[in-house]
Amino acid sequence: MMKGSLGLTAALACLATGPAVAQSAQCAPREVVVERLAEAYGETRQAMGLGANNAVIEVFASDASGSWTITVTGPSGITCLVAAGQAFEAMADRLPAPGNDA
Repeated sequence: MMKGSLGLTAALACLATGPAVAQSAQCAPREVVVERLAEAYGETRQAMGLGANNAVIEVFASDASGSWTITVTGPSGITCLVAAGQAFEAMADRLPAPGNDA
């Protein structure tokens, strides 16, 4: 499994073509991807959300190394790497009070 920034094109291709992209080196069954991110990079899930076409978007990161990976999992259970990098930092910014500029 390749770890690196795959960019927006790969994300859109994964969402648009589904199973066809699943045969590439950047996609695999979710349990395989999650295990690989944990074992090879010490990354655990930090955030998740629901995207278009019921795709699950997840952010994995390592507190120890600062590495991070964004994945997209389709309804079929195939997970594709979308982007990855370094210097992950969890943030909990609050919205400004109404009437105050950000």
